[in-house]
Amino acid sequence: MGIATNNLKGTVAAIALLVMISGTCAAQEADSRDETQLLQQLAQSTPQQAIGLDRQLQALWSQSGSASADLLLERGREALDDGDVETAIEHLTALTDHAPDFAEGWHVRASAFFGQERFGMAAADLEYALTLNPNNYDAIYGLGLIFEVVGKPERAFDAYQRALAIHPHHEEVTNAVNRLKPQVEGSAL
Repeated sequence: MGIATNNLKGTVAAIALLVMISGTCAAQEADSRDETQLLQQLAQSTPQQAIGLDRQLQALWSQSGSASADLLLERGREALDDGDVETAIEHLTALTDHAPDFAEGWHVRASAFFGQERFGMAAADLEYALTLNPNNYDAIYGLGLIFEVVGKPERAFDAYQRALAIHPHHEEVTNAVNRLKPQVEGSAL
């Protein structure tokens, strides 16, 4: 009886693990479909519609699937909002160590590095975030800002245009494109 009971427990545990894994995969597939649909709607939206779609995408991108990772992201953002960049970097570094495949952790930590004028580290984090989520128009915009600050207006302009291709109503990106357009088009002549 002991062996049969152990085999039954092992079988139940294996089935439970398979159900959990398939549920996680199904949730990721649903999130991917949601993101694709939201991005398509955003590209075709009016400026008013874009506000709500942007909020939905930001909420989706801020979900790590881990309560501890979500807490670290929240604490990092709160520290940034309070102007405590060092504490923000500590929380966000713990987040990127804990959840290296969570793009938003890298994106927010890049913002903290940017605030300290550590542009190389900010650019590295943004590039990594964009390998995980190439549609994050705010990360692309951040990369454009870095290019602009370090005196590479053509690369900044390209980044801004890439962000606008995804989110055509992004006010800050639109302002940046309008600001750089005369400079970049003038240098192309």
